[in-house]
Amino acid sequence: MVPLQFPQKLLKVSGLTRQLTLIGVFITSTFFLIALFAPWLQAWGVLQDPTDLLSNYPLQAPSGEHWFGTNVRGYDVFSRTLFAYQAALKVVFLATGLSLLLGLPLGLVSGFKGGRLDRCLVFLMDTIYTLPGLLLSITLAFILGRGEFNAAIAVSISYIPQYFRVVRNHTASVKNELFIEAAQALGATGSRVLSKYLFFNVIQSVPVLFTLNAADAILVLGGLGFLGLGLAEEVPEWGHDLKEALPDLSVGIWWTTLFPGLAMTLLVMGLSLLGESLSEVFNPRKR
Repeated sequence: MVPLQFPQKLLKVSGLTRQLTLIGVFITSTFFLIALFAPWLQAWGVLQDPTDLLSNYPLQAPSGEHWFGTNVRGYDVFSRTLFAYQAALKVVFLATGLSLLLGLPLGLVSGFKGGRLDRCLVFLMDTIYTLPGLLLSITLAFILGRGEFNAAIAVSISYIPQYFRVVRNHTASVKNELFIEAAQALGATGSRVLSKYLFFNVIQSVPVLFTLNAADAILVLGGLGFLGLGLAEEVPEWGHDLKEALPDLSVGIWWTTLFPGLAMTLLVMGLSLLGESLSEVFNPRKR
């Protein structure tokens, strides 16, 4: 059994990698806190129009009262951006969690059992993997309809083969090690070997894949929202807000696109930095 020793491994990498890891952790943690405390941080209702603005002119530039300004519909951009953090993290981690829950056990069983079951699962996962991820997500979102859970399913499908292939290949290489043969010789059942010995040896690659998939899922969810296939229309979502704000750019209204786009970029950057740094921490060949 190989335990995770992240703090010790982090000390063995270069100073730049440690700095990038800490930056990624800081950005991701900040977004988690923002999503958690969004109801208390926002000053204006997300779904309610500010009546004082609508009585005159619904559009205002960033100011002390409305930090990110308001859009043409009178919504406070800062409030919508905060709640979009919450919606994005909820859907993205639900999507990556679903793909992990399916891909991990299938990869373990396929790599350990081998034979016809392994060939069938490999063929199925390779078929899914060859399809363009965004196109597959768009098709599923169109079939399932809008909503958080439907969007999570649509986003998660393309990530299942990635977990499967990584875990399956690692399991196939580890199952012939001496400590596995010794456990089987002592009478350990297949399920015990999988859960007690193989699982903790192949799990080390999962955090890297999880964070990279989460970063990619942010962009996929934004693409679905931009096409009108993501969350429900009344739910704040970066892709939908960017689509609504596109006409504003032609008349010099920059804040309705800048802040949602910047929020999405920062979160993707934080998760990507964290994922790439973890990859170097857990894989000495990349150092």
